[in-house]
Amino acid sequence: MLFPLLPLLITLACALPTVTVGGAALKPYQLRGVQSPIFHLYLQSLPTAKRTPVMGPEATSEYFTIGSSIQSLNSSLFLNIGPGTGKSYLPLSLDTIRNTTAWGLEGDTVITTAASSYGRRKLTILRSCEFSDRGSRLMDRIELNFLACNSATTGYYTLYLQKGSDTPSGQTCSNYQTIHTPCLC
Repeated sequence: MLFPLLPLLITLACALPTVTVGGAALKPYQLRGVQSPIFHLYLQSLPTAKRTPVMGPEATSEYFTIGSSIQSLNSSLFLNIGPGTGKSYLPLSLDTIRNTTAWGLEGDTVITTAASSYGRRKLTILRSCEFSDRGSRLMDRIELNFLACNSATTGYYTLYLQKGSDTPSGQTCSNYQTIHTPCLC
């Protein structure tokens, strides 16, 4: 029944305007969380502090272009990674100046690129092989994670780039979060 409408639905789903940066056309995306507690929350500015990036409700979400930098189409602010404070998480901010050119996509997942100073954290894990007579083996897994902490504003989560297991003291946080585009149309 929907089959005759499929071409129209695909066209409408992918009809967002594109922005050209450095010769490459970039499509603006809402960026969303995919697991609790930020499942189906979207990247945006905190309403009371516009330079603080948070995950919040879809109704107030922003659209972002993603290349080596991430820029809000709504506010023109850039998502930047701040300096460390000796902890294994780094603050994020939304600024008028682009200071971070380490962003990229792996499939639909927002990452910091391997060539950037933030690199890609490799975690070696021990995996047992149930159906193998060779026993356990070491496997490498790449970590592409953010830390999401409850904001003082109900329903919003402050984001940090996660490079370890530290969390801000006095905050309830969920580690190993990922942020995704809704589709790769």
